[in-house]
Amino acid sequence: MMAAAARRGPEGPEAGQGGGRRRCRPEPTNPRPGGGRGLCAAAPPVGSAVVAAAGADREGGRRWEAARQRRRPRGTGAAAPREAAAGAAARRSALFQPPEPCQSGARVLALAESSRPSGEAVPQAQAQLSLENLSQKTANHREVETCVICSRVPGLPQWSAAESEGLAAGFRSPLLRSSQDLGTEFALKEIMSSGGAEDDIPQAERKTVTDFCYLLDKSKQLFNGLRDLPQYGQKQWQSYFGRTFDVYTKLWKFQQQHRQVLDNRYGLKRWQIGEIASKIGQLYYHYYLRTSETSYLNEAFSFYSAIRQRSYYSQVNKEDRPELVVKKLRYYARFIVVCLLLNKMDVVKDLVKELSDEIEDYTHRFNTEDQVEWNLVLQEVAAFIEADPVMVLNDDNTIVITSNRLSETGAPLLEQGMIVGQLALADALIIGNCNNQVKFSELTIDMFRMLQALEREPMNLASQMNKPGMQESTEKPARRENPHKYLLYKPTFSQLYTFLAASFKELPANSVLLIYLSATGVFPSGRSDSEGPYDFGGVLTNSNRDIINGDAIHKRNQSYKEMHCLHPGDLYPFTRKPLFIIVDSSNSVAYKNFTNLFGQPLVCLLSPTAYPKALQDQSQRGSLFTLFLNNPLMAFLFVSGLSSMRRGLWEKCQDYLRKINRDIAQLLTHSRSIDQSFLQFFGDEFLRLLLTRFIFCSATMRMHKIFRQETRNYPESYPQLPRDETVENPHLQKHILELASILDVRNVFLENTLDDY
Repeated sequence: MMAAAARRGPEGPEAGQGGGRRRCRPEPTNPRPGGGRGLCAAAPPVGSAVVAAAGADREGGRRWEAARQRRRPRGTGAAAPREAAAGAAARRSALFQPPEPCQSGARVLALAESSRPSGEAVPQAQAQLSLENLSQKTANHREVETCVICSRVPGLPQWSAAESEGLAAGFRSPLLRSSQDLGTEFALKEIMSSGGAEDDIPQAERKTVTDFCYLLDKSKQLFNGLRDLPQYGQKQWQSYFGRTFDVYTKLWKFQQQHRQVLDNRYGLKRWQIGEIASKIGQLYYHYYLRTSETSYLNEAFSFYSAIRQRSYYSQVNKEDRPELVVKKLRYYARFIVVCLLLNKMDVVKDLVKELSDEIEDYTHRFNTEDQVEWNLVLQEVAAFIEADPVMVLNDDNTIVITSNRLSETGAPLLEQGMIVGQLALADALIIGNCNNQVKFSELTIDMFRMLQALEREPMNLASQMNKPGMQESTEKPARRENPHKYLLYKPTFSQLYTFLAASFKELPANSVLLIYLSATGVFPSGRSDSEGPYDFGGVLTNSNRDIINGDAIHKRNQSYKEMHCLHPGDLYPFTRKPLFIIVDSSNSVAYKNFTNLFGQPLVCLLSPTAYPKALQDQSQRGSLFTLFLNNPLMAFLFVSGLSSMRRGLWEKCQDYLRKINRDIAQLLTHSRSIDQSFLQFFGDEFLRLLLTRFIFCSATMRMHKIFRQETRNYPESYPQLPRDETVENPHLQKHILELASILDVRNVFLENTLDDY
């Protein structure tokens, strides 16, 4: 599997990790003026206090105490100590601020080259000790290259108050140095003495190297600690991320300012600079996963792209070290994931070609056991790129990349007089367990499509400020938050229930929890005397085997109920708050027997349980039902038998589809017999768009000739929608026929559908 290849050891580019990857609630604080403490903001200089703390010898304690006495605030009594304590608290508060997305992360990397003299070759020290060799010589230190949020959830690592205060003040007391620091100091002495007599090295250069090693060591400690953060909740991880970003800011600026000395005395190599930049990109990527803010995803792309443009890993292949080549391959895999999430398919294709060449060279030079796994990575990403069943072409036959995130004109606007609820979508659980479906990095194509359907298009603040009528305004446009999401790939029942409980607990007032299930159906073993919420089966969220067919599931359930089957009754406790459920499964009808026990708004959108034989062969490319919720025009073209379309016609059909969505919104809000739960959810843009697309999907399938063979080919809902006012409304059917006429596919739809009911 891809995950085994891309995260050898503790690292990987996953968007969902063995049972669950999640996002936490968007940060409510507004960006601070001046860029805050983001990685692209100016970091406080690392002063002599850091150097003194990092390079102190056995006499360092006395020197530190003398320096502390000199820094003691002037004044008498307790006022000065209180002011000093308040200043330290303020520094700690500023340090723990979460990072802010900056305009261009690539500008930070550009500064790295500016520190190197123009046209001047940098001399190399005779004895260079690489980052890995330094770690080998460091006693009691185990280097872990990267971090992913793993499934285990131990407690958050605690720092002592003195250590936290020292870091906030920009230095660390020698009294707090651990055996790890002493081992690093011993290794540094070997570095400094390897090129000649230790006394021949200027004191300033000695301090520069020791300070760099301190920052590098501290950055690794914080980075590796990310794995210990809880997978859910929003309070415990934000301060830790803030500290990690702050240290990497100092490390990055420090190597920029002292590149010449680090090249000569430390033997700093370009791939080591690329490794630091890669970890910064990973920090931004994981921050995006926890906040759903696409600006951080753009920052990750900026750093990854700059690594590629500046060829930081170009010299890795010249060294006879397979572990360095694996670093490069993992970088490519992470970069591909970010580009997929940003719909940069042109860049993805270039990266896949480069990755293929790198894998071929890697397997040719080293007789490794992971050749099959890396080849599987290429196969998965190639299938992921080709998952869309319809291509939109320019006049020169180049493919147009379409975005399916919510745009400003995407959801139908609420017109005056529409009476809807004020609920807002705050949390979403996206769960995937379709074994035969295209996937990459533990992200199935259905999960990927629903993920994008629940995000807004990134808003360019600069372009918004330059719009007519906004030049005189000094206020920035209001920041629109995305609902934070948990991505759970094949979670066990206990994992799924844990995330559900955490999301339910933190759900704000007047907010909605959305649950999306894309999984194999589990059917009841036989007729039961009762018809309770556990007697209709459900969906399978996890299995011990990677490949399992429907027959095997049925046989296992003859003796006992499947442990990891999510039944409708399992969700009853969470209906105490507004709940919006989407089930895409062969047994979605099990959720039609829901019961609203607490009177809160509750809606279930259910996929067809079977599709016509002509469409079943395309199931590996993703579910047709989810495709309708993500890109209804592409799904309409697919069921109409079209595989490509010119851009001009595509845009014309999109405009007409927006008109259909506006009419569907009016049908819903003007209906007198519709359940009030639909109207309660209709005030949220995301949910409003999902509801209108669901009705369009249901109406299209009911009018399509090949779908009329069986009633199980139609989507259902709980509560039921009034058919004559929504999915079978003559006005809506007329719109669908007109759209088919624009595409010249009217012959695949029934003209007089009302006569058949």
